[in-house]
Amino acid sequence: MRRVVADLIAFGRQYMRSRIGAFFAFAFPLILILLFGAIFSGQGSTQIPLYVQDLDGTLTSQSFVAALNNTKVIEYHQIPTNVDILTYIQENAINTALLVPAGFEAAILRNESVNVTLYGDPTLSTYGIAASAVSGAATAENFRIAMAFPVIRMDTHRVTQTQFKFIDFFLPGMIGFTVLTNALFAMTPTAAEYRTRKYFKFLATTTLTKGEWLLAKVLFYTIIMTASALIMFTVSALVWGGQAVLTPVTFAFIAAGCFEFTSLGMALGMYAKDVETASAVANAIGFPMMFLGGTFFQIEAMPPIIQGLATVMPLTYLNEGLRATMIFGNETRALLYLGITVALGLAFFLVPAKLLSWKSK
Repeated sequence: MRRVVADLIAFGRQYMRSRIGAFFAFAFPLILILLFGAIFSGQGSTQIPLYVQDLDGTLTSQSFVAALNNTKVIEYHQIPTNVDILTYIQENAINTALLVPAGFEAAILRNESVNVTLYGDPTLSTYGIAASAVSGAATAENFRIAMAFPVIRMDTHRVTQTQFKFIDFFLPGMIGFTVLTNALFAMTPTAAEYRTRKYFKFLATTTLTKGEWLLAKVLFYTIIMTASALIMFTVSALVWGGQAVLTPVTFAFIAAGCFEFTSLGMALGMYAKDVETASAVANAIGFPMMFLGGTFFQIEAMPPIIQGLATVMPLTYLNEGLRATMIFGNETRALLYLGITVALGLAFFLVPAKLLSWKSK
């Protein structure tokens, strides 16, 4: 164990001398926590601007506009009646606008259907929100005019006991992301450098075994990743009011993730032609996992073919396991994913530790 501790300290000093290593271990995750937290915190306006041109100007059309305003999802802006709505939209770079036609009230009094026109780009999310608001207001006015009431209503029930925010979903993914980028991206070129510069042959003359050398790296990354996770958790809680919790299983996942990706990085580095090739291989494997492993987006919201790819990504089980224990308190599911992560780590560990000799390359 003394050899492991000695190598851990030596590697740690070398690693922390690099400002890049410290940046990606501590500063970069915090930047993403603050950035994505600011974007999705919901502290800004939740209403979208909707520009309305009422060419009818009657009590009925005004009642419809009032019902639209009562949806609480649109910010009402009036378009003058003496301008062409399409010209006004183009000149003012408006995303969504609504036209209430002349004769709106007269058509209703004659028991005829009347259409309001929504202008906008259907590919924008704001258009869908505006369309839902207009549809809701139209439904409310239809009930009022017909003196009817809805027979079927929708009730909601919260599954989780705590009302979670986006930052609570994002934090576990960022912990997994940080483990991946630090362990895999750093270990792959390190192993390649040790091999190409014949450092492994020097290590072969010592009493340090391959397993001990790799164990020292796993322990080092576990220590700094635990510290990084604690910092991210503190910032998300203090700045964005995050409700996710740290559990003993969380720290087990951090250790298992470091074990998994450190072992994978060494396995890749041992077979890479040179340091540059090793970095390219790590990027080719790591970057798809970042986006397909559920770091930034829910896997359930992805297309079926992408969901299938996510099931073979090691990062998926790390991210989803962390969410299971930190957000939902589902320890059974978390332990299942922890077992998968450990099993993958053991498989990756056996490649460099058992199947390849120090002197083979």
